[in-house]
Amino acid sequence: MASECRFCKSPLEYVLVDLGLSPVSNHFRDPSRVDHEGQTFFPLKALVCESCWLVQLSDVVTPPHFYEDYAYFSSFSASWLAHAERYAQEMQERLGLGSDSFVLEIASNDGYLLQHFKNAGIKVIGVEPSDNVAAYAKEHHGIESIVEFFGKSLGDALRKKGISADLIACNNVLAHVPDIGDFVSGIGPVLAPDGTLTIEFPHLLQMLTQGQFDTVYHEHYFYLSLLSVERILGAHGLTVYGLEQLNTHGGSLRVFAKHSASEINDHALAETLAKVRRDEANFGLNSLAGYSGFAERPAQCKADLLSFLIDVWRQGKTVCGYGAPAKGNTILNYSGIGPELLPFTTDLSPQKQGKFLPGVNIPVFHPDHIKATRPDYVLILPWNLREEIVQQLSDIRDWGGQFVVAIPKLETF
Repeated sequence: MASECRFCKSPLEYVLVDLGLSPVSNHFRDPSRVDHEGQTFFPLKALVCESCWLVQLSDVVTPPHFYEDYAYFSSFSASWLAHAERYAQEMQERLGLGSDSFVLEIASNDGYLLQHFKNAGIKVIGVEPSDNVAAYAKEHHGIESIVEFFGKSLGDALRKKGISADLIACNNVLAHVPDIGDFVSGIGPVLAPDGTLTIEFPHLLQMLTQGQFDTVYHEHYFYLSLLSVERILGAHGLTVYGLEQLNTHGGSLRVFAKHSASEINDHALAETLAKVRRDEANFGLNSLAGYSGFAERPAQCKADLLSFLIDVWRQGKTVCGYGAPAKGNTILNYSGIGPELLPFTTDLSPQKQGKFLPGVNIPVFHPDHIKATRPDYVLILPWNLREEIVQQLSDIRDWGGQFVVAIPKLETF
């Protein structure tokens, strides 16, 4: 267990949730190794800092190669691509970005976002630690990426090279960096004096209210509230001046920040910022009261999902999964669900097809396998994409198939 907060160094004692032992969620297994190679499981426990209210994983030594041959490619979700395109258009209009502007994205993945700025004639560069994903961005979108982990050292180096970004985008990366202070301290040097930083992250308040415990996995060191993010940015000379609430990832926030000395006024963004501050305070995110009771939510979800799958098995009906996200690996490993209850899952990403899920050894196929096998139920593991997936697989209704989600509660439809 971590002895101190990764940000403020205060002692950590309060356990938000303990999910037992789990493998690293994105370490998919090669079929040639499944039958003769063991797996390593690590404690999966989230704690609350009672000083800065930053929720974080306990200090567990996991393999250092999370991002070698990384399996997550942003471009395989149509809804996420549409979200990225809307963001690019909105930022161009809101910030007046043009051919003289410069956009930097930290954790730029496969070029899913920067392609839209590049196509608009705006100068771009990405920072992406996974070389296979960065190579995809170069090959498919012509996006240049710096293949490194971002932090103070890289921020200073980029500044010395003359990079001064009018917009820095950080989408769903802040939770992934173990040294959050070093990461944020690298932003200031490369943010232009009047530049804007946007950070998107799943909102801790939604995780707590909706029981989204499956978002807890080893790549996510942190579970972020506006309260904690404002404190972290403020400690490094950055001020949050606005906020938007998003539907992505089960409910996210997009914060707008600037150098503390610069002046930006945006009434609409400021109103939403004030609202979310009130919402978090009213829920009690600045006291342990807001975190109590969450630890019981996973057990209820596990019981309901297991009961459903066992009933399906006893009735002689069939079920499969859709998606192979990290969150799915959390719920399957926590619940002890293997191929005897979920014979296979599917995913659009070629990087996952033909592999086995870590821990539970469930095979991953192309979604066409669903049509070939015609299951009675399809368990949607990336529940945050349920509308997109239901639309993609609407033809399962032709043979009477139904969809299932387990979070926030078990539901068949």
